[in-house]
Amino acid sequence: MSRAGICPRVNSRGAFGIFLLALLLAASAFEVGAYSCHEVRAAFQMRQVGPLHRVPETPGTDVDLLVCKHQGPSCCTRKMEESYQFAVKRETLHNIYSYSYELKHLIAGHSDAFQDMFQYLLSFSQGHLSSLLEGTYTPLSHQALPHVNQLFASLSLYLRGANVSMEATVHHFFNNLFPLVYTRLINPGIVGSMAVHTGMTDCLRMIRQEVNPFGPHPAVMAQELADAMSVGRQLGLFLDEGLEVLNATEHISLTKDCVKGLVKMVYCSHCRGLTLIKPCVGYCLNVMRGCLASISELDQPWRRYTNLLEQLTHAMVGHHSLELALLGVRGHVNEALLYAQLHGPLITATVDKVCGLMTRAPTGMQPTGPGVTTPTMMSSTPLPSAAPFKPLPDQWLGQLAHLRRDFLMYVQRYKSFYAVLPEMLCEGENVVDDATCWSGDEVVESYTGTVVGNGLHAQRQNPEVKVRSANPSLAEVKERLETFNQETQEKFPNLGQMEAWEELGSGETEGSATDCDDEDGCQASGDSQDTTLHTKGSSEVGSIEPILDSPKENPAKPPSVRVVGGSPSGSWPGLCSLVLILAALCSQWTLF
Repeated sequence: MSRAGICPRVNSRGAFGIFLLALLLAASAFEVGAYSCHEVRAAFQMRQVGPLHRVPETPGTDVDLLVCKHQGPSCCTRKMEESYQFAVKRETLHNIYSYSYELKHLIAGHSDAFQDMFQYLLSFSQGHLSSLLEGTYTPLSHQALPHVNQLFASLSLYLRGANVSMEATVHHFFNNLFPLVYTRLINPGIVGSMAVHTGMTDCLRMIRQEVNPFGPHPAVMAQELADAMSVGRQLGLFLDEGLEVLNATEHISLTKDCVKGLVKMVYCSHCRGLTLIKPCVGYCLNVMRGCLASISELDQPWRRYTNLLEQLTHAMVGHHSLELALLGVRGHVNEALLYAQLHGPLITATVDKVCGLMTRAPTGMQPTGPGVTTPTMMSSTPLPSAAPFKPLPDQWLGQLAHLRRDFLMYVQRYKSFYAVLPEMLCEGENVVDDATCWSGDEVVESYTGTVVGNGLHAQRQNPEVKVRSANPSLAEVKERLETFNQETQEKFPNLGQMEAWEELGSGETEGSATDCDDEDGCQASGDSQDTTLHTKGSSEVGSIEPILDSPKENPAKPPSVRVVGGSPSGSWPGLCSLVLILAALCSQWTLF
């Protein structure tokens, strides 16, 4: 048999086909062997996603993934997906904290600054009152100073939000002051007698409001302090409430649908080896607005909160009402003591009827103590004159004005904080708005999905994240903030529209969240109008029917001071374009 019969000849075309097939198979085998997950491992380690042993050395096929599913080999595993879920939650909350840190620092810092201001005013006013008693009313100063300390300690507690009644505090001070005034200024002769004992002191203290030895001055002082200090107290409570809202924002719980969307946006591209690709802007906005839908619902109450905060600050600092009220304590106490001395005989007669013979001075007892007047000397001896009043230092007033302007300017900048938070998380190096970006499933030239707005209602059309219901904890925060705003407005119904607020300027139209293109879908969930309020507190002091006839006196009203100066607040930076990463991508392998 010939060799040709055993091995039939292969024509040239068939031989070439077999050779080409073998070459392709060899090349394919070489290519698969050359692929590795080195870049993915490096990114996994650099971003501290999880244990490095979870990343395979080479891409695998038929990997059972739950989130990052795609055709072809993958450098991801189920364990890696679990690590990615923990990583995106940690990174997102950290980013939210980073953006809210400046606002928290601003509120906390100014809260401390205002409290320091309160304490300085209290200390300054307390020193003035103490010097008045020591220099002008020496006979009673030693025993009266503890009551002065107690008065200002109660005022301090009130400004810090304690449950203290301003009316009760002031009347308690004058109740304790009356026995000293009666025995050392009106009837100094009974100081050393046996008639001065605990029973008489208690009687004088209890009948003070009925006898009304100080005229209208305690009531006027209580009213002025209540009006002015209630605004300062509410400002402190307002700042604390803002910190509580921000703390709740930083500790939100992200839903499973949100975490899934974040993993797809941030890490699913790594499974294909694309560790440098960035999400498209519109895609990122959809994911972040879905994840932060409940946070965005805080926008409207937060805008109202900042409006009230501005006006409380202006009412207290801009009108100098707190300084005038506290510095006026010295004058009211002095006028009250003068009133008691002028009406000494009638006060003595009234007290003697109520408290009995125990208040009568022994026969022959003469007045003691310099600078005091008794009923018998009233017509010929002039009343003591108070030491001259010292105003607040001009340097301190300048620092106070600067504090107010600085605070109001920053507060206005943060009015739309909750509306622009998703946009802030989708700016800078986190995304790209040029060609070649990640859409969650593949690399595209531009994102074609519908970009939704802020808030829960808008998420019904969100193609990237399913939002099923409001976050319960944030819903509670929103309700508490709305209630707090409403109670403040009811407590200060005339908290007044701020004059010349436009002079500070914001460069931003109310209701606009941020500067962005319409195609990005930037929408603010806030209301389009500010709340209009009016000035002055609403605390009331009950009237006391005086036994002694006295002219009615009205407290001096603080002057209205317009806010001037300041500068336009900076708007949030716009979305920044990244350098094209096409060249970098060329250095990486791509698995599809």
